[in-house]
Amino acid sequence: MTPSEAFAAIGLAAVACDGALDADEAAMLRQLLEVRSPYSNLGEAVMGAMFDGLLGRLRTGGWETLLMEAAPVLTPAQQETAYAMAALLVHTNRSFKPVEQQMLKRLGDLISVPTERCSQILEVMAVLHRDSLRT
Repeated sequence: MTPSEAFAAIGLAAVACDGALDADEAAMLRQLLEVRSPYSNLGEAVMGAMFDGLLGRLRTGGWETLLMEAAPVLTPAQQETAYAMAALLVHTNRSFKPVEQQMLKRLGDLISVPTERCSQILEVMAVLHRDSLRT
């Protein structure tokens, strides 16, 4: 697995860990990737082939196996960004399910980002997604 595949795999695990590929989460994943290198320079066919391969791995081994394969491929800085992306993705549909919490916990265990930093990222995501104007 290449670093670009690994980064995308973590995002895919985040959107698929609850057993459903939610359209909003999938669209957000695509948007988050398309503004980054190297994805912004990849054509539709290359992106499609990469995701076909990742979806095959997901179907074969599940989201946890996908995380276990992807996490060690990334540098610590890439791991931190991938963790933040995963945290953003699981909040996209306005529900934060126990399996999504479990996925983030497992990802946190697999990466070299300090636990305190992962907690900070989750706190920021909670604030960002809080419906603070609801009365």
